[in-house]
Amino acid sequence: MAQVVLENVYKSFPQRQGKASRPRAAASVEHPESVDSSDAAVSVLRRIHLTIEDGEFMVLVGPSGCGKSTLLRLIAGLETLTGGNIWVGNQLVNDLPPKQRDIAMVFQSYALYPHMTVYENLAFGLRRTQRNSLSASEARDAKSAASSLPPWVEDWLVGATRALPPKLRYWSERERAIDARVRTVSQMLQIEALLDRLPKQLSGGQKQRVALGRAMARNPQVFLMDEPLSNLDAKLRTETRAQIVGLQRKLGTTTIYVTHDQTEAMTMGDRIAVMNAGQIQQVASPLELYRHPANRFVAEFIGSPPMNFLPVQVKGPRLIQHDQFRLTLPESWQPHLQPYDGRTLTLGIRPEHLSLSLPAPKNLPGRVTRVEALGSETYLTVELQESAASRRSTPLHVRIEPDRSVVVGETVWLGLAVDKLHLFDDLSGMAIL
Repeated sequence: MAQVVLENVYKSFPQRQGKASRPRAAASVEHPESVDSSDAAVSVLRRIHLTIEDGEFMVLVGPSGCGKSTLLRLIAGLETLTGGNIWVGNQLVNDLPPKQRDIAMVFQSYALYPHMTVYENLAFGLRRTQRNSLSASEARDAKSAASSLPPWVEDWLVGATRALPPKLRYWSERERAIDARVRTVSQMLQIEALLDRLPKQLSGGQKQRVALGRAMARNPQVFLMDEPLSNLDAKLRTETRAQIVGLQRKLGTTTIYVTHDQTEAMTMGDRIAVMNAGQIQQVASPLELYRHPANRFVAEFIGSPPMNFLPVQVKGPRLIQHDQFRLTLPESWQPHLQPYDGRTLTLGIRPEHLSLSLPAPKNLPGRVTRVEALGSETYLTVELQESAASRRSTPLHVRIEPDRSVVVGETVWLGLAVDKLHLFDDLSGMAIL
């Protein structure tokens, strides 16, 4: 286990397709601007500062193309840094090849060797690694099989007899330790019965568990997972998600998990780093992101259905006004709204903080255009009619109790939970409070 630190990480790719570009020296942390000096490069990641604590489950979440998978590949050593530093534990790994970083990665595709059994897939990485990835107890258990033969002779005998039945095979000290490790990992993942099968004989969930087991078998300092559940169906994804979290807590290994699914991020991560356009927007715990988003992008991305947004104008110290309602905010808002008097801001309100209410100046009138009854809760889509001049209509998502009867076409009045409002600057998108 180890802490992972990203210091001012930059990554650029050549802009012109089909034209080879010479590798560029990484810019120093003190002078990162040198990476943006070339017009022939497109910046994919910019000013990435992030610390993943020892044993933490960190989730990188964001829309497709935001750079989260590229960042994961930089940590793994599969991409070359343009600028900045990456530390794993106390070691600077910028120039280390992937095999020397003591990191295991689980890819979106299962990446299993089709001609190898599950057992051989799990053991392959252990046999290839130069550093002994086996635990001390496993190594001690294998000492009894120590041999005076040279290592190259043992390796040849192990390979030559591998296809034979177990009783006829030659077992070196290292091979016995590898076997013990494979059996332990397969038991943890409940795939003991699958060890003799080929990947083509496995279901999607079983393949994913084998891919996880191959990473776990190496006992690395850091796990990297690049959308490992995207190929699974909804039910299996939920089951595997819980299994990954349970295994991570049991092993205590530092884990960096990439996904575009905010539900996965909210249910799995100790902390979440929200990314957009190659930059980190906010790093916080799941509930902190949900309750106190740093900007409009985070507020809109985190939450399902997403947060509703309305333009409002600040009037006086605490009054906000819209075409269809006006509302007085609590006194705690007054010092924060003073610089915005007379300006337009964006009001954000989550679906569960809107409720069916009575006609009043502080409530919003609208017409129900869609009803989604899920049994445990009901979601409404309400068209809010704005000014008669613009004739625009804004759809609002509302969550109500399941026993409340509402039909499409009905006119309703929506009340806002004043203590749950969010206000965002129209120009910067940053949260006001």
